[in-house]
Amino acid sequence: MDKIRENLSSLPGDECSLPVSLEVIGERWCFMILRAALNGVGHFEDFLSEIGIARNILANRLTRMVEAGIMTRRPCDHDKRKVEYRLTDKGQDLLPTMIALRQWGEKWETGVPSNPILCDSRDRLPIGQINMRAHDGRVLEMEDLCWIDESELNPKADGAGREDMVVRHLKEIGESSVA
Repeated sequence: MDKIRENLSSLPGDECSLPVSLEVIGERWCFMILRAALNGVGHFEDFLSEIGIARNILANRLTRMVEAGIMTRRPCDHDKRKVEYRLTDKGQDLLPTMIALRQWGEKWETGVPSNPILCDSRDRLPIGQINMRAHDGRVLEMEDLCWIDESELNPKADGAGREDMVVRHLKEIGESSVA
């Protein structure tokens, strides 16, 4: 497991997108704005009252999020003097990340479910836990994971070399966690 954690910051070729992603949204106020936007807030004044943020900080973060393509900014249809912010597809794709962080906080920080509870609109039942899944749908835990350089993966190969490589990586992880 230590090997996986160690590799989070030092992937081959420094091609990890995590630092770049954190530059865009890895700050408290960005997450609060995202949460409000995912809940339908779209006007500057509504963001102010919803999350209790200073005007200058809100203006700065909204500008950064628009520049990053996470939100759009346009005049309101019903009042051209007002501006409306909406999540783009790129912004909406952050929903699973937001829900995973919320669930983590419920489990490890607050110890209680958040309210309101996010539910499936069809069945009106709470959503399940966000988790990692394998290509075949299996739920994966930390010990089931390994890093493999993209150049080592060959979808046209028969798979035998890839399987050997995965087994080797898993053995290395197992040996380092025992040591």
